[in-house]
Amino acid sequence: MTRGIRNNNPLNIRRGTSRWVGRREIVTDKEFEEFTSMPFGYRAAWKLMDTYRIRLRQAGESYTLENIIHRWAPPEDGNDTREYLRTVIRLLDYKVAGRQPLPSPSTKEGHRVFAKIIAAMTCVECGIRPAEVDRWSIEKGWTLAFGK
Repeated sequence: MTRGIRNNNPLNIRRGTSRWVGRREIVTDKEFEEFTSMPFGYRAAWKLMDTYRIRLRQAGESYTLENIIHRWAPPEDGNDTREYLRTVIRLLDYKVAGRQPLPSPSTKEGHRVFAKIIAAMTCVECGIRPAEVDRWSIEKGWTLAFGK
């Protein structure tokens, strides 16, 4: 079982100062967040995707897959950011260019687009095949994040 699956944190969100809804009370992983269930791990991912939209706008940058992945897996942290982006694009069920502007994750269109992006990122982060991604939990995470 991969760390992301074991921690109910499929996008391997690093521990920080955020007080996540659904975070385990007792955590043992010193580097990554731990959630009580997979939907709460996906809730955090959805919230971060929306936070990135706000921060990229504030920085005067476009809300694109390329910019999201660059922030999610920056090269200065030892990541192969270009390969991460190429893999996510390859795993998506539709064609999306890395520099194409994306809708807000909280909207109907954003929900459709980001459910696929988050599933692809789960494959990269957890080393699993697309068929192994818990799509029900991705959907439940969106509902937990945006209450719709």
